[in-house]
Amino acid sequence: MRDVNIGIVGLGNVGSGTMAILAETSESIAQKLGFRLVVKALCARTLDGKQIPAALSGALLTTDWREVVNHPEVEIIAELIGGQGVAKEIIDAALAAGKSIVTANKELMAAQGPALVEKAIAHGANIAMEASVAGGIPVHTVLREGISGDRIEALYGILNGTSNYILTEIERDGAAFADVLAEAQRLGYAEADPTADVDGYDARSKLAILAALAFGEKITAADIFTEGIRRISPIDFQYAHRLGHTIRLICAARLTGDGLTLSVRPALIPESTILAGVKGAYNAVWIRGKYGADTFYYGRGAGPHPTGVAVVSDLMRVAREIRSGSPQRVSPFAHAHLDANQPVSILKQKRAYYLRFRVKDEPGIIAALASVLAAKHISLDAVLQLPSEDKAALPFVITVEPTTEQSVQEAVAEMAKLEFMVEPVLVLPMETAL
Repeated sequence: MRDVNIGIVGLGNVGSGTMAILAETSESIAQKLGFRLVVKALCARTLDGKQIPAALSGALLTTDWREVVNHPEVEIIAELIGGQGVAKEIIDAALAAGKSIVTANKELMAAQGPALVEKAIAHGANIAMEASVAGGIPVHTVLREGISGDRIEALYGILNGTSNYILTEIERDGAAFADVLAEAQRLGYAEADPTADVDGYDARSKLAILAALAFGEKITAADIFTEGIRRISPIDFQYAHRLGHTIRLICAARLTGDGLTLSVRPALIPESTILAGVKGAYNAVWIRGKYGADTFYYGRGAGPHPTGVAVVSDLMRVAREIRSGSPQRVSPFAHAHLDANQPVSILKQKRAYYLRFRVKDEPGIIAALASVLAAKHISLDAVLQLPSEDKAALPFVITVEPTTEQSVQEAVAEMAKLEFMVEPVLVLPMETAL
């Protein structure tokens, strides 16, 4: 069977990992496919300092992506540059030319994925995007094929390795967020501008993609309630442990009577749950089906080689389809058609909550806070106060019985008016259903 030729645009971390895997496993790939994947063209913004494996030395090297897309022998384009600007131009041009796409671009696929899939179908091409979420975990394949016979009721994920690394380091060493972030940047786990990671936007894009696969709805990332981890401190882990919990940035999608609820936020989760054991830069996804019950998927979420494996696996799958001429390929979003999503407000969510305060110590504080909670029909569960010498910014915690997010937010707004408050209340849901 004739070989399939590919072009790679973007030779950064993911591109480098992809090249290395293609070069080092070419014989194994050929044995699995029955034909070879041949790299015909490589493109980067600059070629200075790029290490091209000797096995790929025959490929065209260019700084102009158009030369890759327009290369007469290239059949599949691996778009590995990210973002929604040039990447969108590359994918549009490739699809218009009838060439299939493999991408690791979570931001673009979350924002415009369904439209791009429709464009690919119109041009007889394919799009594969396994590497766009949790690169080291084949969770797309799981949702698209492995458990597609089930009806998904809930999905919980730890989908940002940078945030998970920071949280678990704070938990382990008791260091401040800013210090751990600086160390993560030094080690290369966090970008110079960490906003997308620590404020939850990276995880939000990934959840939008997974929720579309799991529930068959066209998700707008901006509709997902999103909070980051900047306010999590060592004292929060101390209190969480007293409650038998830990803290993780949880991506959650659940079917409720009102519809699909979506959120990305730090939450308390029981230490006994499997997600609590996900530490460092690892990712995990826990899926609950109506018939198949719970399944769990764990692995590295990023890095040149784990993500490169996902890219190469997609290249192999698309190449098979090209050679077999399969007209009825499985949609990358697992559904022949995605329904419109009707966003359900997070304010309707009902959970137990953890409220952490910092106050100027004076008599009557608990009574004043309890009065505000009672006015919103919120019942106290526990009051915890660890020894502290800082009476000017005394930390303590109140946990409350299950109530709505709206009630909690209204209560917190009232509490902000109290003169003894030093900073806004930290509100974290307690995910006891995990």
